[in-house]
Parts: sequence; C-alpha cells; structure tokens
Amino acid sequence: MNVDLLVEFLNTDDSGVEVLTDDAAGRRWFREHGLPTRGLDVREARRVRDALRCAVEGGQPITDIGCVPLSACVTEDGLDLVSSHPLGAIVATAVRLVFEGRWDRLKLCDADTCRYAFYDGSRNRSGKWCSMAICGNRAKTKAFRERHGG
Repeated sequence: MNVDLLVEFLNTDDSGVEVLTDDAAGRRWFREHGLPTRGLDVREARRVRDALRCAVEGGQPITDIGCVPLSACVTEDGLDLVSSHPLGAIVATAVRLVFEGRWDRLKLCDADTCRYAFYDGSRNRSGKWCSMAICGNRAKTKAFRERHGG
C-alpha cells in the first residue's frame, strides 16, 4: 500500500492546474511514479481522481471507480489487492484505507487557496493543513491579526 502515491495522484489537479492534460502527460506522470502506462486513458484517470477527491472532501466511501478491476491475492502478509490496470495500485490503496478504517485520515487542506490532499498522521486525526509551515502558519497569523486588530 502506497499512501504517498495516492496523495500525489489526488494532487494532480493542483489548484486548477491540471497535470494530466492529455494521454502523453498522463503516461509521463505514471512512468515517473513507477506505474504501468499500457491501456492508460487520461480521461478515465481524471474521473477516478475526481471521484476520490470528492470522497475525501465529503469523508464518504469511494464511488465511481468500477472501471479499475482489482483481484484479491493471498500473500505472506495476508490478503493483498492487485491489478494490472494503470490505476490499480492507486485504487487498491484507497480501498485498503477504507477497509482498515483509515479513509478519514485523507484530507484536503483547510486553506481555501490550497485544497491540497494530505494524509493526516496525527494521533487524534486533527490535522487541518497540508503544511503547518505554510498553510497552517498563514491561517494562524490571520487569526492572530483578527483577534488583535492588526
């Protein structure tokens, strides 16, 4: 399971700047992330990404990913989900997070100007920002100034 890969995939639409613009750009991104490109349809990839982002934003289970076939495989570590589909590893990670009760740890940054996806690894699942140093600092500085009239 590769949560970092899932988060990076969710962030391929960065504040309205589409990374997966066409099939060539999609193949490049998938190759750079060690994923297969055979049979990749960038429109399908964007649909799956948007469905996953929507599920993250609403804290709901995943829908609209039926186009990615997954198979169960018994391994030394237990049951694993596998797929030869280019989106297989990403979708398998999302399904695994739901199954393990960790889907709610995937979040979108609270900063309206950001909305980056991130995995909240905090003990109490209270993370709000993709980066405390950037978005968190801006939010706290703004709140401070509002409280102190500056």
